[in-house]
Amino acid sequence: MPIPVSTYRLQFRNGMDFERAVDLVPYLKRLGISHLYASPIFAATKGSTHGYDVTDANVIDPVLGGREGLESLSNALKSEGLGLILDIVPNHMAASLENPWWRSVVTWGEASPFARHFDIDWNRKLTLPFLGSSFEQAVMERAFSLVLDGRQGGLALKYFDSLYPLDPATYPAVLSESTDPMAARLADLGRQAKSGNAAQFHRAVLDLCHGGDCEGLLRDLDARARDADFLVFLHSLQPWRLMHFTEAAQGLNYRRFFEIAGLVGLRVEDQSVFDDVHETVLDLVRKDIVQGLRIDHVDGLADPAAYLAKLRAAIGDEVYLVVEKILAPGESLPEDWPVDGTTGYEFIAAQVPVLLDENSFFAVRAAYEQVSGGPSDIPLEMRAAKRQMIRVNFAGEVRALLREAGQFTGLDKPVLRNALEEILLSFPRYRTYGRDDGVADGDRALLDDVLRDAGRSLTDEEAQAAHRLVALLKGENAGAADHEDAAILRRRFQQLTGPLMAKSLEDTLFFRHGEFLALNEVGGELELPEGGLEHFHQEMARRAKEQPHGLSASSTHDTKRGEDARARLFAFAEDASAMAERIAGWRQIAQPHVKRLTDGPAPEPEIEWMIFQALVGHWPIDLRAEDREGLADFADRVAAFVEKSLREAKLRSDWNAVDEDYEKAVTGYVRSLLLDHPDFVADFVDQIQQLIPAGLVNGLTQTVIKLTAPGIPDIYQGSEGIDLSFVDPDNRRLPAFAVLSAFDPDAPIAFADPQALAAGRVKQAVVGRGLRLRNQHPELFARGDYVPLVAEGEKSRHILAFARVRGDEATITIACRLPLSMLVEADKGSDADFWGETSVALPDTLAVMPWRDALMDRAIPSTPRLLMRDVLKGQTVALLVAARM
Repeated sequence: MPIPVSTYRLQFRNGMDFERAVDLVPYLKRLGISHLYASPIFAATKGSTHGYDVTDANVIDPVLGGREGLESLSNALKSEGLGLILDIVPNHMAASLENPWWRSVVTWGEASPFARHFDIDWNRKLTLPFLGSSFEQAVMERAFSLVLDGRQGGLALKYFDSLYPLDPATYPAVLSESTDPMAARLADLGRQAKSGNAAQFHRAVLDLCHGGDCEGLLRDLDARARDADFLVFLHSLQPWRLMHFTEAAQGLNYRRFFEIAGLVGLRVEDQSVFDDVHETVLDLVRKDIVQGLRIDHVDGLADPAAYLAKLRAAIGDEVYLVVEKILAPGESLPEDWPVDGTTGYEFIAAQVPVLLDENSFFAVRAAYEQVSGGPSDIPLEMRAAKRQMIRVNFAGEVRALLREAGQFTGLDKPVLRNALEEILLSFPRYRTYGRDDGVADGDRALLDDVLRDAGRSLTDEEAQAAHRLVALLKGENAGAADHEDAAILRRRFQQLTGPLMAKSLEDTLFFRHGEFLALNEVGGELELPEGGLEHFHQEMARRAKEQPHGLSASSTHDTKRGEDARARLFAFAEDASAMAERIAGWRQIAQPHVKRLTDGPAPEPEIEWMIFQALVGHWPIDLRAEDREGLADFADRVAAFVEKSLREAKLRSDWNAVDEDYEKAVTGYVRSLLLDHPDFVADFVDQIQQLIPAGLVNGLTQTVIKLTAPGIPDIYQGSEGIDLSFVDPDNRRLPAFAVLSAFDPDAPIAFADPQALAAGRVKQAVVGRGLRLRNQHPELFARGDYVPLVAEGEKSRHILAFARVRGDEATITIACRLPLSMLVEADKGSDADFWGETSVALPDTLAVMPWRDALMDRAIPSTPRLLMRDVLKGQTVALLVAARM
């Protein structure tokens, strides 16, 4: 199987299309990229900024350049020896009338040929939660009108710009009071219409509209719409029910993506749905236009293993295949998944012990607790966040699961509800992977652990109900007649636990608990893993064994902050006492801007702590107090981040219940500091000057680890330079490709030039040299062993080292860590004085090899101990390659 040497994630839309991507191909080649990794490219809702809201899974989006543009890009990549990986979305599509499959379902209900394509409970009407008020209120406010849709061919209920198609069978009722001849003909068309001849029906309506005078009909429709009672009656006749958007959490009849009602789940477990959804994707693979696939949100599928086996059989063994999957600490990919690995969130988490030591972390925690007013209890905070998701945001899904479990077990509803809630609260990861034919031993053991944890909070009766539920989830105690029902219950449970975990942890707790923002990352944990560097080495050795070809990410379109913002925050935390002192001083200056609202201060102390971390981590390197335009732009970005953070935290504001006074007070606090206090800005910039170079050193360390550790390095667009972005949508802005594309792969790396370091040219050059090394020795990095190396001597705590070895091929990665104190001490003398006798011991097989630094192209003789004063001459990272290679 052709394994990528590296990938470059490009976000299409937001100014990027196929034509512009073609222009970047020569640059990607110079940088050393082997595969362009494209965000979703299929037709999406109008104005989509990301492409995950697919409206047609078989149309390459015309706004990007269509099929012709994609083929041009593929050919351009091939001409330079590069491949193309597509991000595809098999879990969901847009619940939008722009989606022809969904429009058909709205029009024809369960009779639609696509009614089984979507994961819809047809025991109830199709719910459409897209109103700004209740349906009845909207009727009273005359928000609806009846119209003839001249584009689609049919009658529709219009609500602002949305035209909800009416069931053709209800046309006679709509037109019963009209005396216009056109009305009779249209009513007759509706009376005879069938979903099987939908295209002919809509064409006939269009012909009727275009072939005659419709003014009388339109007047009659307008008059009919003024009858509120009739609109309520007409609404009752439709296969759908319009509702207020806030009702989505309580009662949808379709599976949504997370809590986004505008994205409806697909049933790709059905072969016909699989075929329809993947028709064009498989054609692109068969014609070698695409060489790899990335599967979005694989945990949302009914049976990921079966889906992946089906997909692998369809694409063959030569196509690179990775899945977006969040692995909990210690969790591995299921062995029966025929994939090359994940998209690499766990790789970000594994690097934390390299960049943060235990003492610094606990000192930061102690400082935060002084501000927050109490000790941190992460498990308790997680339970609170998860309980809110269970009872509010996913109340409808939980209620449906409870209903199914109740019908199946006959248990008392309150007892069963408490048991189910506690099981969900105790569930520690995204999901299990039980199938219709059973549950693997590992998942059975996990469910037993969940049952034990849940039992501690349940009465005896509730514990018995929990035991019964878990037995069903494991496939026990279900007779042959009940086997199918038990399988459905298990599937629904598994499709709920993933979204529940994601929204509770990543999109709630990570925005509530701002103790140390660098840990609040997708795939991460709020606690520091035990073991320090040893933990990192263990994780890399496990990665080499379990998924050596998975992507290794450091920034993605979904990370909470850019990799260099995290790197700077790690430097900030290195001296926790100084961190706490600075934030305390800034808070004191900002006190006049704290508003006193009826429900408390805005911002509250914990939010201030979060805001100042964000300012430190994301502050543009060259931004100064006198740059009014730059400050205004940054203030807008910070305010957008803060607003999103407050809503995601769901404490004093929420997406569904925005507290405008509170949000205005908090964002006003930020804007006032940045725009009305030049003295504060000048002092702030002065105080972070030491942090900026330390953060850049951490950024280089992250980079060389990604380039040489087990896995395939994934470069998110623009992050080969300095990435100080906030969470989306900020991190999906178009990078400065004109600047990045000036990259010269043969130019010397100017480690000693502060401007080159600050501008990202050093980092970009390190990426280029590291990828050149990978391209020269692909088998070493794809299949080589991971060998931890131990640093010795006075400054050993500042060194991370490891080797990659395969036969006679070998490389050594050396990177500095904990740079804040290191840079302060290094300024007092030469590198030789600083490092002294600090060294890295080499095993016998490596000690006899002569080495060459691939970054600086200089020789380093063979030795059993690599002295850091000889290796790191003005550098903070080194990539050594065995010279005889």
